Amino acid sequence: MRIVFFGTPEFAIPFLNTLLNSENEIVAVVTQPDKRAGRGRIIHPSPVKEIAMKNGIRIMQPQNIKDDNFIQELSNLKPEIITVVAYGKILPSQILHLPPLGCVNVHASLLPKYRGAAPIQWAIIKGESETGVTTMLMDEGLDTGKILLQEKTAITDQDNSETLSKRLSHIGASLLLKTIKRLKEGSIKAIPQEGIPTYAPPLKKEDGKINWTKTAKEIFNLIRGLYPWPCAYCYLNNERIKIISAKFLDGVGIPGRIEKSKKGELTIGTGRGLISIVELQPEGKRRMSVEAFLIGRKLEEGTSINES
Repeated sequence: MRIVFFGTPEFAIPFLNTLLNSENEIVAVVTQPDKRAGRGRIIHPSPVKEIAMKNGIRIMQPQNIKDDNFIQELSNLKPEIITVVAYGKILPSQILHLPPLGCVNVHASLLPKYRGAAPIQWAIIKGESETGVTTMLMDEGLDTGKILLQEKTAITDQDNSETLSKRLSHIGASLLLKTIKRLKEGSIKAIPQEGIPTYAPPLKKEDGKINWTKTAKEIFNLIRGLYPWPCAYCYLNNERIKIISAKFLDGVGIPGRIEKSKKGELTIGTGRGLISIVELQPEGKRRMSVEAFLIGRKLEEGTSINES
């Protein structure tokens, strides 16, 4: 099967590697243009581009995905199918109708739940007990195409968006390979999405600010859902602190008040229950345990956390 693979971030790597190790032929990889990142603003290729370079695959990085020259170049490759995994842009109709078997998108949710850019993070933030991966035939909408296959996985209290993303990428890679095989055989039928859709909009740094009037479980879910980016945060003595991990506890406290700050414990009141910080990262410093953070710091019990 001649495949053009569209993808950009690390999440897409297991999918590309799985296809490379299959009987299919990856004739090209389409990925986002190189971007500057880090303090030195050094130009970096996407994770998918790095894998493509190591494997000698043709790489395409259009600035404008609707560019006629790019679409013609894509057409000349004569792909039988196009696969899309976290590419980052919506494909125009000219591309959607180009391969005879269509464009197959892999989305990290059980559609129609959590359409959009951050389905893994929002599933955790909203306290879902399960999520999954969907393969679908793409149309011109945002994750609105007909469903091909789905596979579920549980979300546990030990998951954050990093661990869940890794698990879903491996589940999804296997599901994509199965989808391609069945499309080639003609043994799969695409079905319309059913149910009320929900949405997972892009995350912003401001989404991480903790509202201590929410329940401890809601704050716990926010912390897990926003790790490793953008991270939940609060202010202690006007110092911005990222919360890496925490536990939620039964108990009574005043929202945003330090209820315990001794013996290596930092417990904060919420709208219902308590949050016990496990690991954090002060601004401009390395991440550390709460025990290490409290050494040399005097945080009075009964004082309130700063609003900003």
